[in-house]
Amino acid sequence: MSSNAADLRSGKGSRDENFPVASKLIHPRHRAVILAFYEFVRVADDIADHPTLSQADKLQHLDALEESLLEPGPGKEPQGVALHRALEGRGLSPGHAQDLLTAFRLDVAKRRYADFDDLMGYCSFSAMPVGRFVLDVHGESHDTWPANDALCAALQIINHLQDCGADYRNLDRVYIPLDVLRANGVEAGALALPCAPAGLKAAIVALAGRTAGLLSHSRGFSSQIKDRRLAFEVAVIQTLAERLVHLLQLRDPLCQPVHLAKPAVAALGLVGILRGMWGRVFSPRAVSHPAGR
Repeated sequence: MSSNAADLRSGKGSRDENFPVASKLIHPRHRAVILAFYEFVRVADDIADHPTLSQADKLQHLDALEESLLEPGPGKEPQGVALHRALEGRGLSPGHAQDLLTAFRLDVAKRRYADFDDLMGYCSFSAMPVGRFVLDVHGESHDTWPANDALCAALQIINHLQDCGADYRNLDRVYIPLDVLRANGVEAGALALPCAPAGLKAAIVALAGRTAGLLSHSRGFSSQIKDRRLAFEVAVIQTLAERLVHLLQLRDPLCQPVHLAKPAVAALGLVGILRGMWGRVFSPRAVSHPAGR
């Protein structure tokens, strides 16, 4: 086993993610702790996805990361030590980071999800804690958590659908629920094909439709947030997510582009900010969703 989890990094950074991570919309006083959280999560994700590590070694590295978060000291994983210090400086709990470690342990051991509820159970560890952490950093009310959970679960499923072919080929992971595949007369092995056959495309569209439903529940989320800059960031993310779900309902992620180019991201970001401003002026009643734990 490598002595340092950082040696296993994929090279992916915060600017390579599909959605903003501590963008300039976020107040500078909050960026450092959010980026420390991101670095901890990024290295854990890279461990879980590592192409050559054994399952036992992956779990051992994840355990070492958690130990460095809870009991920092010399020789411990630097990402965990850095996050411990950042959390301690803000009086924040490590619980959200520990939830994400639970998700990465699931990624190591679990490769199929029976149905949508099973997938949402995974998202309750892999996605929802990220937004909850950012809300806690900003001192936002836990009343915002249901809308947050709906948006974060949607973002996770969007990523799953965008990468469904690579996840199957490289990691033998299938996040499209098995009952959705069966209902459309297709098996997971179709994800290895150059383009999706009709049944697989129908399954992808079906899951994208469920994701659009989550986004309808998070549409008023930004207007619930007191911090104006965070509210605008959430409005941008909501707008980007809605566009990506639309693309996934139209295109085949196995052989067609389902990511947004930088000019499109910039344009949609502006739309999101304007939507966020509109929402704060007219304060529509936000619709919450009972997703999450």
